[in-house]
Formats: sequence, structure tokens, C-alpha cells
Amino acid sequence: MSSQLLPVASLSTTPRSSLSPSSSRIQHTLAQRTHIPAHVYKHPAAILLELCTSMEELHQIIPLIIKNGLYEEHLFQTKLVSLFCKYGSLTEATRVFEPIENKNDALYHTMLKGYAQNSSIFDGLSFYCRMIEDGVQPVVYNFTYLLKGCGENCLVKNGKQVHAQLILNGHEGDVYAMTCVVNMYAKCRLIDDAHKAFVRLPERDLVSWNTIIAGYAQNGFAGRAIELVSQMQVEQLKPDPITIISVLPAVALLDMYLKCGSLSTARVIFDKMSVRNVVSWNIMIDGYAESGDSMESLILFQKMLDDGIKPTGVTIMAALHACADSGDLSRGQFLHRLANELGLQNDIPLTNSLISMYSKCKQIEIAGKLFKNMKEKTRVSWNTMILGYAQNGRVIEALNHFRDMKLENIEPDSFTMVSIISAISESSILLQAKWIHGVVIRSFLVRNVFVKTSLVDMYAKCGAISIARKLFDLMDEKHITTWNAMIDGHSRFIKEGVRYFSIMKEKYAVDPTMDHYGAMVDLLGRSGRLQEAWDFILKMPVEPGVNIFGAMLGACRIHKNVKFGEMAAERLFKLNPTDGGYYVLLANLYASVSMWDKVNEIRTKMERKGIVKTPGFSSVDLGNEVHSFYSGSSWHSDSKKIYDFLETLIEKIKGAGYVADMDLMRDVEDDVEEHMVSVHSEKLAIAYGLLNTRPGKTIHIRKNLRVCGDCHNATKFISLVEKREIIVRDLHRFHHFKDGICSCGDYW
Repeated sequence: MSSQLLPVASLSTTPRSSLSPSSSRIQHTLAQRTHIPAHVYKHPAAILLELCTSMEELHQIIPLIIKNGLYEEHLFQTKLVSLFCKYGSLTEATRVFEPIENKNDALYHTMLKGYAQNSSIFDGLSFYCRMIEDGVQPVVYNFTYLLKGCGENCLVKNGKQVHAQLILNGHEGDVYAMTCVVNMYAKCRLIDDAHKAFVRLPERDLVSWNTIIAGYAQNGFAGRAIELVSQMQVEQLKPDPITIISVLPAVALLDMYLKCGSLSTARVIFDKMSVRNVVSWNIMIDGYAESGDSMESLILFQKMLDDGIKPTGVTIMAALHACADSGDLSRGQFLHRLANELGLQNDIPLTNSLISMYSKCKQIEIAGKLFKNMKEKTRVSWNTMILGYAQNGRVIEALNHFRDMKLENIEPDSFTMVSIISAISESSILLQAKWIHGVVIRSFLVRNVFVKTSLVDMYAKCGAISIARKLFDLMDEKHITTWNAMIDGHSRFIKEGVRYFSIMKEKYAVDPTMDHYGAMVDLLGRSGRLQEAWDFILKMPVEPGVNIFGAMLGACRIHKNVKFGEMAAERLFKLNPTDGGYYVLLANLYASVSMWDKVNEIRTKMERKGIVKTPGFSSVDLGNEVHSFYSGSSWHSDSKKIYDFLETLIEKIKGAGYVADMDLMRDVEDDVEEHMVSVHSEKLAIAYGLLNTRPGKTIHIRKNLRVCGDCHNATKFISLVEKREIIVRDLHRFHHFKDGICSCGDYW
């Protein structure tokens, strides 16, 4: 059932004192009293109702009430409604309630309690609206019932509306009611909002402390729950058994060991626990996901389901984290279906996790739909979507969402900046890099170590190594990712990169991550030290990932080393069997040494497995517009002008010594071969850039795949004859062309 919000009309109840006596609505009041004759309240049937303990007994008493003509008495009507609600029979309660002509307020409050406790929360919310329309003044416990239902069903918007009604009706000073607000937000996994409500309580009693402590524990923050127990004692309140049960010492131990990085010890404690509740499962599943062991995290999640433990939103978010990191789309889709079955489709944090999972699994369109359909978007939602577009190379969409976020008056934080900076890094446009650097400074986020690290990485990828190095040297604090950014940005300086890698561990006691190992394999491999790179891989203290063997295969393509290339490709196809890019890279390696049978073998294998090569395109940024080109494309409005200019340009660089590289072409006539390589997307983008910029201006090009050998060679000659600096950012690195030379030293 979709979320049902309280009608606007019901959000502003009219104060009782302002109602006109001539109002057509009945003015209900708790003060209404009906004289009850002694023979009524002393009647045996009334006494039997007081002693009634079951629905069966109640049905035996009703004939006695009717027989003695007591059914129309208010006392009996109120008691019957109350008992039917108590025993969960709202149908019979309604049957008694509706025909009553002069309903007093107590009847309405009893019915609302019945709806809130025994029916759908949406029925309870609807009855509340009817109650207001009938002129009944709500009392404080009406709101506590509704808040409980909203919390149990994770109805954030409805919960916020009930919270607002509570305040509008003057109950913000009621400690118990406001504690119910704390509980509602905690149950909806908005623990920060729960804490805000907690600190605003007029006074904090034992119940309110237990509520916030349980909220943190149930949301997976056992360490914070322990801190609150200590804080509670500072305020002269002693923990009771409820406090201790809420904290769960074994769970706190699990959390403590995990926070200290001792996953194996935490697992021993977990395995020895005689009773494991959902919180302990959540902590372990999330612990494995956070440590990078996605497989064990998902195995544990499946074991939890097999043991009959019902997962919570926190459980599913932890498992989604594991799916995102491992690229396990099918398991992620299963979790999505499970979340819907559990009624969590409107849960904001969980939806954010789904967006992240789909983005990392390269299903950005699904992620975008989820984001678009969110009824309420938090800052985290915007950050997740912007990062998703950045991770998928959708720079324009990332920038557009960053703009829309600001238009919605949501201020960016450090996570927003890291996300948008990573998107701009992909575009490698220095002008945009300087723009976002300015935005960071104006947002007072420039001191954040993660933002600074992203800026270092961005400038390095834009080819502005000197700016990147200056920012790096000015940093007082350097995170592990900062070192990686600098090692990767100085990738053409082999000795310096190796030195950075060494002093990370020896001087600064920073343990290398998979990204650092990948950068080292890339450094050694591209410089031709392939045996050394392979030995480095074999000696790694952790299992090498896709990026390691991808760097190795790329280096083998450069140096035409089939032996190591096949070894790297074999491991890649096991780790990532559906990525067409690696198949194409191996085929290009075979083609470079004229092993055409092997090329055909790879192509056949790709067709059989349904693996498709990603279409290559190049883009050039001019002013506020990005122009994209595919090889041989002709739909651009200036196509004729571009091709005419490119034809002249090719003849010009031929005169300077350029010869088309057609090593990868086969069974094509020479003149056709030359034409095919001359209209590659990089050349079209460069030609358009030259046509539309003033002489001497640097041109920035972005290629979504690795730049081909012929385009790399042609761009060197273009930079020479046109006297232009051309910066090309391909899938793996930047190329800074100037005076006929590329910064990569022809190793990429």
C-alpha cells in the first residue's frame, strides 16, 4: 500500500475556544458527562464487563446486555467499543460505534487506539482525520499511538506530520509523547533526527534515555550506545535492566573489536554467542562489508536468512554495500526485491544504498530512476547520485545534479565536493577543475583532507602536475588516498613513484591498498619492467584484484609481450568475465604481433558470450558546451567543415613525417585503411577544437577508452605543426602533447 499522508485540512485543528456556538458540528469534549443511574453501573452485566478476559466471554455477556435493555446506555457502548478494540475486533467495535448518535470524545479516542494497535497504520491516520473533521479535540496519547505505528512501518513523512500535529496541539512539553517522537525517528533509521528530538526534551527521564540508547544499538551504533550509557550516569541516572538489554554487552564487544580492526576476534565472539539477535548479525555483516570481504559478508547474510532471522533495513544496507563493492548485480537485485517485500520501499537510507549499488554495478539508469522517484531527498541522496554519475563517466549529469542540488537549497558538504570533483577529474578539463576549486574555497571546505586529496587527484588527471604537487606539499595532513593520488599523478617518473610507495610504509606507517599496488604495477609495466611487475604481483600480501591484472595487460599491449599478457588476461577473465574492454585489449595485443588467428578466436568468444565492446567516443569542451564525436560520425551541424579541415590537417602532418598506423587493420584495402583511421573520434574532436579556438590556446580532449596508437602518433604531429598544447584524458591516464612530444613517453 502506498504511503498515505494526512490531508492538509487536518493539519490545522481549530482551537476549541474559537468554535462558534452556532457551529453545525457537534462540539465534543472530554468534560461531557452523562448521568448514569445507579442501576446501570451497578448492574451485574456492567460488573461482568469489568471482569471480562476474552472475546469468548464478551460474546456471552452481550445477550445479557441486550436482554436487560442496556445496549443504548453510554457506559455499555463505551465499554463494548473498548473491549472489542482490546481483543482486535475492529469490525465489531465499528458496528457498535457508528450508530451512536451523540458520540463523546472518549469513544473516538478508544476507536483511534484500536485502529492504531490492531489495523493498518493508514486506517489509524484516516480515522484521526475523521476525528478532527468531527470536531473532536485530540489528546496526547492519540499521537503516541500514531507515532508508534509510523515508526514500526518506517513511514517518515507521516511520522513527521504526526510530530507536527503534536506540537500544534501544545504537547511539546510532554516528555513521554516527545520520547515517542525519538522512538519513531530511531525506528525509521533517522538516528540523527532521533538524537535532535532527544536533546530538545524538556527533561530526560530513564525511559527517554533507554529509548535513544536502544535506537543507536538497533541501528548498528553499539559503540555510541555505550557512550550514552556513560553520559546517562553523569546526569545522575542509573541504568536499569532495560538499559542493559538495549545495549547488549556481547554486541558492544563485537562493535568494539570491529572498530579496532580485529575482525577475526569479533567473529570468534559472534560464533560463541548462544543467542544472536538481528543487531549482532547486522554488525558482523556490515563489518565484513566494511573490511572489503564482500563474499563473507554475503555468505553471512544468507546464513542469517537460513536461520530464520528477519532482516531489517540496516541488514539489507550492509548486504547492498557488499554487493556494490563486489559488483554482484543479481544479489543486489534480490535484495531490492526483499526490501520491497518488507515494506521498505520508502526507506530513505535504504534507497540511497540501492542507488549506490546500482551505480557501482554500472546500472546508472536504474539508479537514476530510483533517485527521481524519491519523495524526499536528503543531502546523502544527492551525494550518492552525483557520485554514481561520476563513477559511470556521466560528467554532464553529475554537474547538472550538483546544480539542481544547490537550486533546492541543499548546501554541499565534503562528500558532495569529493563526488563532483571526481566527476570533473573524469572530464580532465582544467577550466572546470579551477572552477570547482573556487567553489570549494568559497564553501569553506578546502581544509578537509578528503577534499584536498580529490583536488590533488583532479589536477593530476587534468595534466596540471605542478599544481597537484603544490597542493600535495601544502597539506598538513595526508590520508592514505592522498599518497595514492600523488603516486598515480607522477606515474611517468618511475623512481619518484617507487620512492613514494616505499616511504608510505617505512616512514609514515601507511599500509598500501589495492589502488596503490595497481599504481605500482602500472608504473613498472609501462616502463617495460614486465618481469619485475609480475614478480611484484606474485609477492603481494593480498589477493590481486581486477585493477592489478588490468594494468599488467595494458603494459603488455604497449610492449607487445604475449606471454605475460595471456597470463594477466587469464586471471582477468576469471575475475571479471563480462568486461568486453579486456577482451578487446588482448585482441589488440595479438593484432600488434600479427597473430590473426588469436584475434579471430577472441572475437568469436565475445560473440558466443554476448560480450559487446563499449563504443568509443571523444569530447571537447568549448565554453559552456561539450561536443562529443564517434568514429566516422556525421550528425554534427559542422560535420562538413570538420571533415574538410581534418583532410587538410592530415596532409599537413604527413608533410611533417606522420604515417598512418594500420597494424590493427586486416583484409582492408590500403586507401580504405587510411581513411578509417583518419576519422577516429579523437581526430574529429581535435579538429573541431582547432577550428573553434584562437591560435595558441590549449585544447582539452576526453576519450572514454584507451587512445589508439595512430591517434596518439597523429596528435603528437598536430601539436607540432599547429603549435598547440593538447591534453587528452583517456580511460587510464592523461597525455600532455606539446611540440611533437607526449608526456607519457609513448608508454600508455
